Amino acid sequence: MAALPTLSGCSGLSMKPVWRPVGPDVGELAAFDQTMREFMVEHKVPCAALAVTCRGRLVLARGYNWSSITRQPVGPESLFRIASLSKSVTAVAVMRLVEQGGLSLDDRLVDLLDMSPPPGRPSDPRLPQITVRHLLQHLGGWNRDKAFDPMFIDERIARELDVPLPIRTEHIIRFMAGQPLQHDPGTTMSYSNFGYCLLGRIIEKRTGLSYGDYVRTELLAPLGITRTRLGRSNFEDRAADEVEYQTDSGSAYGAFNVENMDSHGGWIASAVDLARFAAAFDDLDNCPILSRASIEAMFALPANIDPNAYKPGDVYYACGWNVRDFGSGKRNTWHTGSLPGTYTFMARWAGGVNCVVLFNKRGPGFAEIDKQLGAAAHSVKNWPSHDLFAALLSLAADPNTPTDRTRQQ
Repeated sequence: MAALPTLSGCSGLSMKPVWRPVGPDVGELAAFDQTMREFMVEHKVPCAALAVTCRGRLVLARGYNWSSITRQPVGPESLFRIASLSKSVTAVAVMRLVEQGGLSLDDRLVDLLDMSPPPGRPSDPRLPQITVRHLLQHLGGWNRDKAFDPMFIDERIARELDVPLPIRTEHIIRFMAGQPLQHDPGTTMSYSNFGYCLLGRIIEKRTGLSYGDYVRTELLAPLGITRTRLGRSNFEDRAADEVEYQTDSGSAYGAFNVENMDSHGGWIASAVDLARFAAAFDDLDNCPILSRASIEAMFALPANIDPNAYKPGDVYYACGWNVRDFGSGKRNTWHTGSLPGTYTFMARWAGGVNCVVLFNKRGPGFAEIDKQLGAAAHSVKNWPSHDLFAALLSLAADPNTPTDRTRQQ
């Protein structure tokens, strides 16, 4: 895939930028608007979207634009690459499949997928120890900081396997089956995109469906989410309502294989879609897609942490979510996502307020949006009683969106 130069679109700042919020103005929640404006101006972010829920109700949904007046403004329904927020989606899909009896968290990776290495490359003898639970909790034993991230070395994998570009996930798995682990499985948390790539393939193997079709059928449809879809690498293949991405160097298009990233970072969605997804777990006894037991298992302390040593409020990575457990059923759960041209944040706060923010740019200091939006939430005196979900989730999906099968051809 040939890299393209950075495109103008929403990302173009050739003319003096103008501040333009799009979506219902909610006076009680003006602190969120002010926070977004200050952050975007400071970091020169052209486009963003924000959605906030309170006790399951969508109370704020806005697009924000700090860009040329000649550009079509982004709204709350605009689609963004959500990067690693996709891991939370995949984790829920795995828990759904476990609940349906199609999988166990203790099933071994080697019993689920063909992990045969390339000729002449021995497998790590610890590979049979890896379980589904390990993959969900980043305990599989790979460490990209000590080795590499196989999801971003397509040319090396193609060369070593003697296959043409673009490579597919099956090539990445075969290549990695002949690479050593950096840790004993189950002992050391090390963030692994590859582990979540494997989870997507496990879902496909056990259901007979594409990963994307299973997620759409079993997770998104029951929540009334119709517009979330898997993204594409090249600019000309982007969705109709997808924003353009800005990078300070290089390109967000064609420089990495978004199609292979599906289950660890490949979805595109609106802030409203993700707010509906996050709010699905607010009422444990009335979640449309998971039981209370499954939700508790998803957020539970991983086995590599001694529960007697855990201090309430410490951070751990559960199954697809970062967690701060304060006890008595109160916990913060969240995830961030980052790719060239994309920074995303999704939080479920213990007080019943959830927040999703999506940017079409990333850079130093972007992680501070967590604290800043949290402060905005704490400043709200009276939360609105309205619910915007009915209107904003009713937007129809693009009938021309390619299926998973056509997008891989």
